[in-house]
Amino acid sequence: MELAMTVLQAIEQGLRPMSLTEIAAAADMGASKAHRYLVSLCRVGLVAQSQRSGLYDLGPGMRRLGIEALRRMDEVGLATEYLPTLRDRTSHSVNLAAWGDNGPVIVRWDYGAYALPITVRVGATMPLLTSSVGRIYLAYLPRTMTDPVLGSQLALQGEASPTSEEIEQIRTSVHERGLAVTSGGVIPGVASVAAPVFPAGESIPLALAVALPERLADDKTMTDIEYELLRITEEITADLGGAAGARSEA
Repeated sequence: MELAMTVLQAIEQGLRPMSLTEIAAAADMGASKAHRYLVSLCRVGLVAQSQRSGLYDLGPGMRRLGIEALRRMDEVGLATEYLPTLRDRTSHSVNLAAWGDNGPVIVRWDYGAYALPITVRVGATMPLLTSSVGRIYLAYLPRTMTDPVLGSQLALQGEASPTSEEIEQIRTSVHERGLAVTSGGVIPGVASVAAPVFPAGESIPLALAVALPERLADDKTMTDIEYELLRITEEITADLGGAAGARSEA
């Protein structure tokens, strides 16, 4: 099974139909050995060979397995399992957000070792511009989804609203860094760092964040938090079958 999986992974990572020679090289095995595995995988439908080109690709059985795996997956539940690890690595409060009708909604909050002035309750909707999780969605969701929410929030701010250029700078910064940082935007005295989690397919991303007292947010602490946050979100993305940074706003 393990050897058969190296053949399947070689085809998956090739991102296109492949020849026997290419698959054998990618799987680090001889062509005759790779061919024996390909014959068996074709018999059960996990691989298919084109009659016209002779190239191999993932078969209908593999597609059925993938679809069923996605159907059974609880993205929020799986991501939630990683929150205690991030909390313990950073010692600070962590939260998970999902996209709701009116913006990002906090779906989980785990308290850290340092007290915060107040905490955001589970079920609260966060602003797009002044919260770190909001900025993640501002950058990574299609504008057709974020513009109506952003317009409503800007209307409430009136003259204090940022310019369109400033909003674009926020989007650009999040894409360049792969995370969003805010300080005092939602809760005075609290700094927050968020990063996206990308599920498989076209599912909407999740946003994972670390919240800490602003007085503790020195350069070293923030660098350490950002490292651990990106490390965890990459692990969750891989566990969900997604690809880090694969999507951006449209």
